Amino acid sequence: MKEITFLGDSLDQITSFPQSVKRDAGYQLDRVQNGEDPVDWKPMKTIGSGVREIHIKDAAGAFRVVYVANIGDQIYVLHAFQKKTQKTAKGDIKLAKERLKALK
Repeated sequence: MKEITFLGDSLDQITSFPQSVKRDAGYQLDRVQNGEDPVDWKPMKTIGSGVREIHIKDAAGAFRVVYVANIGDQIYVLHAFQKKTQKTAKGDIKLAKERLKALK
């Protein structure tokens, strides 16, 4: 099982999510730790190679957890946020890119 490392304020962001979203985020990350894909995800090639975005939908809105699992033997959560518009905000993409660059 791979360890999870939360970069920047990503853990604080997840803990600020509504309870049901936190639970689902934990479940999806557990799937990744055990070598499975999250239930709803997409690759984020605009951020970097191997970066994925977990999609979580709830009555409170749409939430995202951006991670990379192909660097060493760990899972790195780069960013977590509530999505406010159809398109991912440039600031969220920029922050995840910066954290990935710092990681490498």
